[in-house]
Amino acid sequence: MSDGQHAEPTAEMLRRKQKVRAVVIVVAMLAVVSGLHVYTNVAGGAVVLHLLYRRLYYIPILYAAFVFGARGGLATAVAAAVPFMLHAQVTLGGFTGRNLDNALEVMMYLVTGLLFGTLRDMEERKTADLRQVSRRLEEAYKKLEERAIQLINIQDYTQSILRSITSGVLTVGPDASVTTVNPAAERLLGMSEYEMVPKSIGSIFSDDGGLEGDVRKVLSGRIPLIMREVTLTTRGGREVSVQASTSRMRAVGGRILGAVVTIEDVSEIRALTDQLIRADRLAAMGELTAGVAHEVRNPLGVIRASVQLLEDAECDASRIHDAGAVIKQEIDRLDKVIKALLDFGRPSKPTMLLTDVADVLTDVVLFTSRFASQSEVVIEEHIPADLSPVVADPDQLKQVFLNLITNAVQAMEDAGGTIVLAATERDDFLEVSVTDSGPGIPPSDIGKVFDPFYSTRDAGTGLGLTIVHRIIDEHDGHIEVESGPDGTTFKVSLPVGIVDDDTTRSVR
Repeated sequence: MSDGQHAEPTAEMLRRKQKVRAVVIVVAMLAVVSGLHVYTNVAGGAVVLHLLYRRLYYIPILYAAFVFGARGGLATAVAAAVPFMLHAQVTLGGFTGRNLDNALEVMMYLVTGLLFGTLRDMEERKTADLRQVSRRLEEAYKKLEERAIQLINIQDYTQSILRSITSGVLTVGPDASVTTVNPAAERLLGMSEYEMVPKSIGSIFSDDGGLEGDVRKVLSGRIPLIMREVTLTTRGGREVSVQASTSRMRAVGGRILGAVVTIEDVSEIRALTDQLIRADRLAAMGELTAGVAHEVRNPLGVIRASVQLLEDAECDASRIHDAGAVIKQEIDRLDKVIKALLDFGRPSKPTMLLTDVADVLTDVVLFTSRFASQSEVVIEEHIPADLSPVVADPDQLKQVFLNLITNAVQAMEDAGGTIVLAATERDDFLEVSVTDSGPGIPPSDIGKVFDPFYSTRDAGTGLGLTIVHRIIDEHDGHIEVESGPDGTTFKVSLPVGIVDDDTTRSVR
């Protein structure tokens, strides 16, 4: 048996012994008082003693009421009243007339036993209730203590995670003031947490690159998450390129508690990227130079041969005329190449306006419909009427889609076909696709379509798609190409434009 099983019988046995002892004491006191009445003679001054003896019955009554409650007090009062009534009837003159006090005494026994026993029961119930409340409070305290230990462990665990993260993490309150900073952020910004808390997040930088504005947009509920690359200038004057992520911090009920700002140093990545871009530009310049040399050498060779024919023509009018025509044709070809190079090398600065792409596409289809019909090509339009506007140069956008549709028509000019012009919105971007049903682009050449001087047509300069790519880049968009034996699709994605604080800009 367990200790608890041993303890319960022991406590119960102790209580029983205490009750038995109390009963014995009550019976003994009743017997003593009753014996005093019996063996004391009523004659002479003994009457005064009997008056004292009957008061002694209150002692066992009160004791029984205190130990056993109302039942015990009342039972003892009855047990005391019976011998007293017999004695009063025999020796004290009964209960009437001048001896009415004997009856009143009996009633007092009963009232006293019942009253004090009831008070004892009430006190016992209150004590039991208090004990129960005390037990509940002890249990609640233990649970709170356990919960506090759990919260402390969770807090320590969370702090360990934050200290171990290599990215800088700052939390801000609803008023955009910094509340916590992890060690990585301290190292990155060159400031201690004591220096940053509870200042406004914008005030801890010489130049925050718009980070505080991002935080306030997230806190206002306008945008749940903002991710972008910013350049921060610390109080010490050091510039740091970081990838900043700002997101809302919510309570369980959905109330906004603040925001979490994660910053990751990308200075080395940017430096490597700049090196790769420079290397890529040098490589592109080499390819461009080779392409220019090739495009210029061929017309010059033809012109040289035509000049030699002129020298040998000996005033033959027909030969001179043919040679002159060839020279003009090649000069026009050189002029076309040079003009394309100038357009590519010195592009005009775009005039950014809030532009309806549907109107731009309508104009482009109007320009190209006759040219397409001559090649037996049909242009199908799938342009929704409720497209969001973009911030762009409408003339340059027309140049982009005019070039794409012209290329698609030229790819099908021998057999005819269909061009599908479609537009849709997806993730804050407006996507326009130009799909033809031509023979497609060979897989080996799909990666070259935007390279300078790449062309599948003898009369082409190979700079059209290169200029298209440059225009889309200047509009913060991107262009993709997919091709197969059933046709080719060019997809142009442009950021949807919004108006904020009287300034028109694009969502990036």
